Amino acid sequence: MQFEATEDRRMLADTLNRFLSTEYGMDVRNAAAYSAPYHAPEKWTQLCELGTLLALTSEEQGGFGGTGFDVTAVFEPLGRALCPEPALPALMAIRLLAAAGHDLEPAMSGTTTYAVAIGEMEVPYGLDGLSTTARPGGDGFRLTGRKSVVYGGHIADRVLVAAHREGSADDKPGVFAVNAKDITVSGYGLIDGGGAAELFLEDAPAELLLADGTAGLQDALDAGALALCAEAIGAMDVLFDMTLDYLKTRKQFGTPIGAFQALQHRMVDLKTEIEQARSITILAASRMGAPDQSRAVSMAKNLIGRTAQLVAEESIQLHGGIAMTWEYPGSHYAKRLVMIDHQFGDADYHLERVMAAHQVA
Repeated sequence: MQFEATEDRRMLADTLNRFLSTEYGMDVRNAAAYSAPYHAPEKWTQLCELGTLLALTSEEQGGFGGTGFDVTAVFEPLGRALCPEPALPALMAIRLLAAAGHDLEPAMSGTTTYAVAIGEMEVPYGLDGLSTTARPGGDGFRLTGRKSVVYGGHIADRVLVAAHREGSADDKPGVFAVNAKDITVSGYGLIDGGGAAELFLEDAPAELLLADGTAGLQDALDAGALALCAEAIGAMDVLFDMTLDYLKTRKQFGTPIGAFQALQHRMVDLKTEIEQARSITILAASRMGAPDQSRAVSMAKNLIGRTAQLVAEESIQLHGGIAMTWEYPGSHYAKRLVMIDHQFGDADYHLERVMAAHQVA
């Protein structure tokens, strides 16, 4: 397997890292992430102008990337900066729109902001058991139901909704496009920064994109989970370096605490765990588009969830009280890493998916 990024992807990652380090410092990030609209619209425009979303789209569809490695090349820098911009829902929407054969230009350019609404109160992660329904009405369909924790839903112009068609002979969810102005949107900030929304659909007019959206929706979920894995790698790298620097400068009894062998061992263990997480994320990126895509992504998301939790906890313990303060950047990295585990399925959920895939095989 090729562990080295191509020159084009290195250039893309370097460009994003430079932009985010100069334009999206922690003060800017926190001001944007924790107050409505829970991102910085002008920074999002600049990210789109850099071609960030074009990297998430294949050449055949007007972009210059679209592979799993392009996803990781974009989201690892976003993770390093704890960037709260709506790149994750944009990625998922692009995957679904491409599967439906729709024009991607409005989504890729950022002129139209999309969100993807799949999860519900009783079905937070997967596709089985969704209760939102679509019935024929007017020139299209009418949707009824509630979607929960829709990332980017509070700022979306258009929402792609997973719903079952009334009277359909099968139980496969379709994908429908809804204008945000036609539904009730209750937006809110997330504890780790950024925003999401609860969507209430009450006979909302909708356009059918995919009659059988099972494959497209699962692909979008897989791509989103891979993006979160890459984001976690970026965040863990920064938090590890931050912790190591603290151990080198914090003194006890006149000696840097990093000189204590017990703390050195803990840092070595952390570095080993992070590198294992990086390796399995590379594996998952390499399997995008392959028959075992979902299994590989679930393997990565399971390990990432466990490793991110460990890195967050260890960094707080090694820093001491300062790691819990709002002013110290490490607290925001730790908080984000803990919450990444819960997005699109936690470690336990993805372990069950891996086990189920193994039994089928």
